[in-house]
Amino acid sequence: MTTPNRIAILGSTGSIGTRALDVVRDLGPQRVQVRALVAHNSVEVLARQVREFRPALAGLTCEGAREAWESLLPAVERPLTVYGPEALTAAATLDEVDTVLTATVGAVGLPATLAALERGRTLALANKEVLVCAGGIVTALAARRGARILPIDSEHSAVFQCLAGHAPASLRRIILTASGGPFRRATLDAMRRATRADALAHPTWQMGEKITIDSATMMNKGLEIIEAHHLFGLAGEQIDVVVHPESIVHSLVEFLDGSVIAQLSVPDMYLPILNALAWPDRHPSPVPRLDLASIGQLTFEPPDEERFPCLALARRAIAMGGTAPAVLNAANEIAVARFLAGDIALLDISELIARTLDAHPPTPSPGLEQILEADRWARQEVESLCSSRL
Repeated sequence: MTTPNRIAILGSTGSIGTRALDVVRDLGPQRVQVRALVAHNSVEVLARQVREFRPALAGLTCEGAREAWESLLPAVERPLTVYGPEALTAAATLDEVDTVLTATVGAVGLPATLAALERGRTLALANKEVLVCAGGIVTALAARRGARILPIDSEHSAVFQCLAGHAPASLRRIILTASGGPFRRATLDAMRRATRADALAHPTWQMGEKITIDSATMMNKGLEIIEAHHLFGLAGEQIDVVVHPESIVHSLVEFLDGSVIAQLSVPDMYLPILNALAWPDRHPSPVPRLDLASIGQLTFEPPDEERFPCLALARRAIAMGGTAPAVLNAANEIAVARFLAGDIALLDISELIARTLDAHPPTPSPGLEQILEADRWARQEVESLCSSRL
């Protein structure tokens, strides 16, 4: 009998975390067992998850959630609970964990990711920012410790699947697909006037607010370019983007001989999560089967980088190297938060990122502390730029 995959989920109450638990539920405890769950402050959702999956450890990264958590779950029902940012690392390094699924948002997941890889754990990665900020450190550590990184982003999971059985030297380029988000057909003037509600109205995916805004600006695809650069060892010019509004083709891989292999499925994060948690096996899933005849047509178009300058900003950060991607990511996080708060306009996001990159002399071959310092500096820089505009 196959030994169950024992997992920790960092960010268990978010959209990826809850979908991952759907996968766990369907696979059953003989294949996957939950040993640790960490949330930020969604105590009621986490309590339901704990009651169902009975992990050995629970975590809340928000210290202020302690009182609500302890009043919600009597001591007899509470697993070992860790509070504060260290909850992520405690879950990632728990002895009885084989795979760490990182579904947190932002650079907060980086220390726990490195701690998991240091112990040789398999990393099921749904946190873009981990590779964007410290891709060189993450991939080098994984190689040194013999740890496997299994991508959960639908695009990178697609590339991972397309590359199976092929030598890296046979690869010419990869093509990441983008839905185009809510502003695929919008004019620049319409984007200047876009409201918070407009930007959150994604036509295909149901996601958290931050990643939905990243989709609206196409920064999500910019971050994915940087991710792919590290995950697959590719130069920036080997990673292309094509807009594909049906979101059926999740990515394509072109080989030296001109052959192109694509991964297709209905748009549902269940499948890349299943692929990561069950790898290298395939299992039946409840996701609807793809019916190309009923879809009828798949369309593709180039992205408009005048309306979506975040793509070029991401490539610029790769070219700058060093701490520049961490600065790009941090600047984007603060700018998006300011937009969601109603403090700036949608198109101000890319302008603030560009100005922050302009002001940053990147540190080459940075260590973790230098990356975290660049992250802190960029956040302060954007906050300062925003304050001067208000």
